Amino acid sequence: MVSIKEPKPTDKSRQQIFTTTCHIRWPLSSVGPFLFVGLSIFAIVFLAVDSFAQDRRNSPSAALSDSAFLDLVQRASFDFFWQEANPSNGLIKDRSASGAPCSIASVGFGLSALCVAIDRGWISREDGRNRVLTTLKTFWEKPQGRDPQGYIGYKGFFYHFLDINTALRTWNSELSSIDTALLLAGILDAKQYFTNSEPTENQVRSLADSIYYRVDWKWMRNFMPGLAMEWSPERGFSGAWWRGYNEAMIMYILGLGSPTYPIPSTTWTAWTSGYEWQTQYGQSYVIFPPLFGHQYSHCWIDFRNIQDDYMRNRGITYFENSRRATLAARAYCIANPRRWAGYGENVWGITACDGPNGYAARGAPPAENDDGTIAPTAAGGSMPFTPQESIAALRYMYDTYRNQIWMKYGFRDAFNLTVNWWDSDVIGIDEGPIVMMIENYRTGSIWKRFMQNADIQRGLQAAGFLSMTSVGENPVAVPNAFTLSQNYPNPFNPTTTIRFYLPQRERVALKVFDVSGNEIATLVNGELERGEHIVAFDGQRFPSGIYFYVLTAGKITQTRKAILLK
Repeated sequence: MVSIKEPKPTDKSRQQIFTTTCHIRWPLSSVGPFLFVGLSIFAIVFLAVDSFAQDRRNSPSAALSDSAFLDLVQRASFDFFWQEANPSNGLIKDRSASGAPCSIASVGFGLSALCVAIDRGWISREDGRNRVLTTLKTFWEKPQGRDPQGYIGYKGFFYHFLDINTALRTWNSELSSIDTALLLAGILDAKQYFTNSEPTENQVRSLADSIYYRVDWKWMRNFMPGLAMEWSPERGFSGAWWRGYNEAMIMYILGLGSPTYPIPSTTWTAWTSGYEWQTQYGQSYVIFPPLFGHQYSHCWIDFRNIQDDYMRNRGITYFENSRRATLAARAYCIANPRRWAGYGENVWGITACDGPNGYAARGAPPAENDDGTIAPTAAGGSMPFTPQESIAALRYMYDTYRNQIWMKYGFRDAFNLTVNWWDSDVIGIDEGPIVMMIENYRTGSIWKRFMQNADIQRGLQAAGFLSMTSVGENPVAVPNAFTLSQNYPNPFNPTTTIRFYLPQRERVALKVFDVSGNEIATLVNGELERGEHIVAFDGQRFPSGIYFYVLTAGKITQTRKAILLK
């Protein structure tokens, strides 16, 4: 970004310009009065523009480039996940308030935020992977069971809220399908990030798969068309299931892609059957008023160039759908039909957040619980969709309300100018999209690695997603000249085949590891020519379990899992 510094006129120079303009003497002719009026208007416009420039120079964020400003916002938001965690078990608080429990969704966002922090140099890779490993051990080792107390979850799912110290169910919270999915997304993202062949990162990958493979998605259907929203030991299933557009899109993709308990493709059809297509403020899209529903799944999945049947019929992508929803939400605040104080082109963003009367799923259009409350996460989490509008909004909020809304973890969760209310907390599930979506806007790094996960690809294929460049017969694929394919068959007994493609002649090592990170076999170790290679792995002398095969070619390393079932 190029920064141009203009000369700063002194008060005297501004006065001279105005005086000279206003005191030019003209002959008493037909031209004189019109020219005088024109020059007077010029003087007024000059002073107005100069005043605006003066205000801009004096604003707190004016000295920061967009990149530096985004650094500031991202880093402050990340600090919540680092500072408000229990380092002994990796659990992250639901919110910054003293005594708050752990939210498992907050942990999911936090795991991805840790990866961003490593890339940005805020924490070391060693510190980050140790924190991730501690977290995954907690979710794998804590007991699961159907009794009301003493368990972290049941059937592979986890309770919405956990005691920050014991990691067991608290507040009699529900076994939450969506919050488990958001946790799993962060876990799988960490798996995709930590790909080095060393003991800690090998263990991170094996635990990530173990936690994901244990989730019994079929059980969570409870004979319904789609996935149930919740279960509890006291009440059983609530009877409600996820249907219609909202934040649960990623949950269905995880369930469809499961190699152990997959749900059928008909569940995706049932899910999309509840969509509502509307036109709001000049934008036509699938409606969900709170903006978080247009953000959460996009934090991990790159929907820019893929479509399912529904979006193919509409001629857009889910990314474009979110862009339109965000523009409509901003247009609603500019129109301000309920006349709330402050709403405008840079004060917009209505979503689930705290408010003067408590937490609620706010949204618009159409208006849903709109009480004049604005949440900065709505603009921050929309960064890839509307970068210009989102940056302008965050800068304005920072410059105008910094004393009331900015704290050590960045923007407080929400504010309401109509009643002069300013939140005291930040919330993990609102901080997460700020960190992640700013990163996706800047580098796309989360999207790039997450879309390489074989289970996510399987889930997208089962949901009917195809690349927009295909003619209909090719499934979604991440273009990558260096390719390590999933072994076939998988699960296998006792032999399986591993394929990989090299774009050039390269020295290659293909090794197999057990879940403890111990190397058990070396299948290839030497130079190979460009092209596709096929290698057999015989597991006859190894016990049943999950194994990982790691291919290293030059500076590139890829890992996939294989399941041996005897």
